[in-house]
Amino acid sequence: MSFEQCWRWFGPKDPVSLQEVKQTGAVGAVTALHHIPQGEIWSKEEITRRHDQIKAAGLKWSVVESLPVHEKIKYKGAGYNELIDNYKQSLRNLGNQGISYVCYNFMPVLDWSRTNLQIQNNDGAQVSGFEPHVLAAFDLFLLKRAGAETDYPEDVVARAESFFKQTKQTERDRLLETILLGLPGSLEAFSLESLSRAMANYKDIGEAELKANLKDFLKEVIPVAEEAGVFLVIHPDDPPRPLLGLPRIVKNSDDLKSIIHFYDSPANGLTFCTGSLGAGYHNDLAAICEEMAHRINFVHLRNLKRSADGSFYEDYHLKGDLDLYELMRILLQEQGRRVTQGRTDIHLPMRPDHGLLLDRDKRNNEFYPGYSYIGRLMGLAELRGLEQGVIRNTQSRQP
Repeated sequence: MSFEQCWRWFGPKDPVSLQEVKQTGAVGAVTALHHIPQGEIWSKEEITRRHDQIKAAGLKWSVVESLPVHEKIKYKGAGYNELIDNYKQSLRNLGNQGISYVCYNFMPVLDWSRTNLQIQNNDGAQVSGFEPHVLAAFDLFLLKRAGAETDYPEDVVARAESFFKQTKQTERDRLLETILLGLPGSLEAFSLESLSRAMANYKDIGEAELKANLKDFLKEVIPVAEEAGVFLVIHPDDPPRPLLGLPRIVKNSDDLKSIIHFYDSPANGLTFCTGSLGAGYHNDLAAICEEMAHRINFVHLRNLKRSADGSFYEDYHLKGDLDLYELMRILLQEQGRRVTQGRTDIHLPMRPDHGLLLDRDKRNNEFYPGYSYIGRLMGLAELRGLEQGVIRNTQSRQP
């Protein structure tokens, strides 16, 4: 039984039209109401308008990615209760439209982070990557965060200093732009000043405090999700490591198990993102996938090359260091298991996560990093072929 093959679409301003999404072979759209400010209620009218638009294109609104968790919920700031109530109402309104899967994250301040968005692959395609010493250089010499030097090993500080001394102003400006880039689907980005102000809200919040806040959030919203028929699926941290002194709590197997136990409900589930978890060099993705399969309700598939020092760069879907064949085998097997269990969440929505920027798409200069058209189209085609290979190989082994 195949995955529910999906495509991330950023709404009417996306350079990729819904007609073009349909032509990829995807059956579902993964999207959000990006025009609604974080913390405000997603009204029935706005949800219906977007839902009707997707259905008119012959697609299903498979997953909401994302219904953002406001920063004041993460650090429990002023207006916390109202923001929680708004989130609950948005879940009810989504459930009322029959939209069952809602992705979210609990990453403080910064979403997915890279230190270079313009790495040239050996064939000329453009990819993104992350190097810890480059992030340290930003932290120490551009952001100039107090006490930052104590957060990095001595060798990383030394590499950061050497790197920064060798950079030109244009390279420093590019690094600034890369780190401060806004969320996917957003045209807003941080400045150094606004980033520092946002980070100051977490000055007394470490990993334990952030976990406690996530636990409280889940206790509030999961009962509403259950009533609405919605599965909440948390996205792992990307990369899965503390950034700029900010804690990260969705990094590895232990974190995922803790989150599931914070509120034991089928509505409290996971987004299995191979690239995010895979960027953790010591994460055993197959073991995590096997253990957590029963709570995985959304799948992001991408590949990367990674190093023990925490560096990585993205690669073609069927290249890289991650065994997507094995991960796909485990997840397809889980779908079959759900059929025998009589579960309603049988088909796992899957999307090709990120794609290399190929020359044809470079000409347009209109795509958010990782979200090119042809690169993702190639990724989906490769994953579709791999999926059929896994299914047929599995069937051939059955008695």
